[in-house]
Amino acid sequence: MLSVVGIGPGGRAHMTLRALGALESAEVLVGYTKYIGLLGDLASGKEVVATGMTRETERCRAAVEAALAGRRVAVVCTGDPGVYAMAGLVLELLERLDPEGTVPVEVVPGVTAVSAAASLLGAPLMTDFAVVSLSDLLTPWDAIERRLEAAAAADFVVALYNPRSRKRVRHLERACEILAAHRGPDTPAGIVRHALRPGQEVRLTTLGRVPREPVDMMSVVIVGNRSTRRWRDWLITPRGYELERGT
Repeated sequence: MLSVVGIGPGGRAHMTLRALGALESAEVLVGYTKYIGLLGDLASGKEVVATGMTRETERCRAAVEAALAGRRVAVVCTGDPGVYAMAGLVLELLERLDPEGTVPVEVVPGVTAVSAAASLLGAPLMTDFAVVSLSDLLTPWDAIERRLEAAAAADFVVALYNPRSRKRVRHLERACEILAAHRGPDTPAGIVRHALRPGQEVRLTTLGRVPREPVDMMSVVIVGNRSTRRWRDWLITPRGYELERGT
């Protein structure tokens, strides 16, 4: 059995019962070293295959090979395994290494980073939204710009993953320039770092100020659309319900 498990932000409180069950029943846990560390005692007594960043293919291949050998394997992903995570790579490897489909496989969903961040900001995602990663490690930057332009022109609320790193210092600024061509600099925005984890930080700001904010790879930036407004310490993007006068 091969399970690709979304553990959400990483703590038990935000894992589904199905995710907990898949982790507890697994003989082998496979994942990025930092994510395995989030499991705490859930990893006790398990065989662990952990690697650093940029070695995703290596560890997913190890997971598939262990499953082909008859082991019960769980590939650990933060957030949801089908959102910028390992579900796709695992299925591609199974397609190649197990074309007859002899290994039972499941994808166990989890709380995404954008869902976690939105919950802390209020209700910014109440209507159509787009999630765009600013990492150009696997996607060419010109393709990312085209996607940002399309989302901005369509007035989507936009959530930005991987907004800034030590090497990518201007990508966030450029993304904000593209968005600002279609919505004002005072458009409400929010930045959440370590959502639902120890060290959590939540800041309300505006599109015009986002490039000057302290933002890193552990942050999610959500920029509202033309209808988004701030009320107290919350962001609200109206869904379109009509409210009776006085209520």
